[in-house]
Amino acid sequence: MAQAVSFIPAYLRYMIVKSLLALLCLLFGSFFVLAQHKPFRFAFVSDTHIGSPDGRAEEDLRRTVADINATPGLAFAVLTGDITEMGTNAEIALAKAILDSLHIPWFIIPGNHDTGWSESGGVTFTKIFGYDKFSFEHEGIRFLGCASGPYVRMSDGHVPRDAVLWLDSALQTIPATQPIIYLNHYPTDNSLDNWYEITDRLRTKNTWAMLCGHGHANKAMDFESIPGVMGRSNLRARAEVGGYNVVSVDADSIRFAERRPGTSYLRSWTSVPIAFRQYGSSSGYARPSYEVNTIYPQVKQQWSFAAAANVASTPAAAGKFVYIGDLNGTFYALDKNTGQQAWTFRTSGAIFSSPAVANGSVIFGSGDGHVYCLNQQTGKQHWRFAARAAVLGSPLIAGNQIYIGNSDGSFRCLNLKTGRQIWSFDSLHGPVVSKPLLTNGKIIFGAWDTYLYCLDAATGTLVWKWSNGSKVRNLSPASCIPVAHHGVLYIVAPDRYISAIDEATGATLWRSNAATVRESLGLSADGKLVYGKTMQDTIVAFATGRTLQPPVWKMDAGFGYEHVPSMMVEKQGTVHFGTRNGVVYGIDPATQTVRWAHKIDNSMINTVRPLDDGRLLASTMDGKVVMMQHQQ
Repeated sequence: MAQAVSFIPAYLRYMIVKSLLALLCLLFGSFFVLAQHKPFRFAFVSDTHIGSPDGRAEEDLRRTVADINATPGLAFAVLTGDITEMGTNAEIALAKAILDSLHIPWFIIPGNHDTGWSESGGVTFTKIFGYDKFSFEHEGIRFLGCASGPYVRMSDGHVPRDAVLWLDSALQTIPATQPIIYLNHYPTDNSLDNWYEITDRLRTKNTWAMLCGHGHANKAMDFESIPGVMGRSNLRARAEVGGYNVVSVDADSIRFAERRPGTSYLRSWTSVPIAFRQYGSSSGYARPSYEVNTIYPQVKQQWSFAAAANVASTPAAAGKFVYIGDLNGTFYALDKNTGQQAWTFRTSGAIFSSPAVANGSVIFGSGDGHVYCLNQQTGKQHWRFAARAAVLGSPLIAGNQIYIGNSDGSFRCLNLKTGRQIWSFDSLHGPVVSKPLLTNGKIIFGAWDTYLYCLDAATGTLVWKWSNGSKVRNLSPASCIPVAHHGVLYIVAPDRYISAIDEATGATLWRSNAATVRESLGLSADGKLVYGKTMQDTIVAFATGRTLQPPVWKMDAGFGYEHVPSMMVEKQGTVHFGTRNGVVYGIDPATQTVRWAHKIDNSMINTVRPLDDGRLLASTMDGKVVMMQHQQ
């Protein structure tokens, strides 16, 4: 027999051995699947939205907690995000108090409602619950769950850069045959702008299923051939009671049954077969296209810097440095010509604040509750001002004064040299997350409390406050930076109207929804036009003035569905803006044509910053900071 084998060509012997090893691996994997776990059940709860004005969400969750406690044999509970409605400190504390009544272990991750409007930038969720991602084993099965954003700014879901790195680390410790069940608030499809980073990783392992919420419905799904299951919201909606899912992990399948608390209702509705899974290459699945960069080759990246975490603010450039902060709390100074890191400064909270530079100092706020003033050249701290909550707003510097809002109900004016408070307006009922406008001795800004505020810049006294008429906090004019011309203010908000407001009185002059603008606008260099970025392909221009006129022009820029609050900036005859899928555009407002477009990555572009030397500075939610230049 040995002599016969020797006559088999080497490449055939290699293929035979390889096939036998694959067969043994498959058999061993199947044995592992069948032998390593005993049947068990767990509770799968999602989208509780604590913070309802009528208290029904809280009642629904208390009823679910009582039902889980009364159901024998549940090993643990998982909660897949949107735990609260607005991510406020009070809502998170209330949710924690209710969930602490559970008699079994429970594991929780945030959703977009917990972080997208969060007054702490997501810090309170992590502080109250102790984490925003988890990894644990039960009966030989590894359960992995992580956050998904977006954080403070409206954008697509995005698994944070630090969570992707955490997932890499976790997966390295998991044997190839060990089963994995992964949890996220969003479905792991293009609801997440970096979905492929997750599926590519999980396809290398024995991933049994991916669980999610967000859609408020029970739904069997498929995430690039990995079985997916969306769970219903815990809210009752139009029913008498809410509900959740009881998941049974048996010998041959994972079965999902909808449970309505306090009733006999338990309906099985889908199942996932248990098997040792080898997914292979993901090459057959769609990935983001960068073809636009070949269509417009005249725009190049001079340099690119990758932060260790998400970036949700606009970089500043002054002297020889570029300045930016990330959501790990690190503030960077980068060489403006090379992108090389010059120095860093650490804060104790996420940085959402776009920095401002003046008189040798760089100013920004942090989620740790402080406004920082650093030496522009060295990063040495000059001073820091302690607020009573996270400082998510961006500073505006005028002379020796800093104007900045935060999450403690206050908007402040600070002395640039000393950090001493000059005045404070303390009547806000929601966080400030954007940059104010200074015009004719007035400070204008919005907050997530449904109002736009006008204060006297010298004293901080209220001149007027304006509302778009909605009592829904999510529709507040809070993310947009107002613009003004000849005594008229312009604002857009998630109510999808553009509004013109009398600067002196706060009276509404006109409102238009002729185009579905959301939170992105800009003013032309000559002040004659106000631009809006709509939610579907279109840029619109309205004439500035006290009376409403039809749009002067509309142009189809081809960027598709769009909702991020990046502002539009005109400089040197080009209007610049970014999109939710990582593309920066330069359009000609005179001809209403796209001059160029450049894709950086597949995440939200923050407001771009054109420089006086013709270069363009941009940052993305995924932590990229790039310097671009136009080549003739």
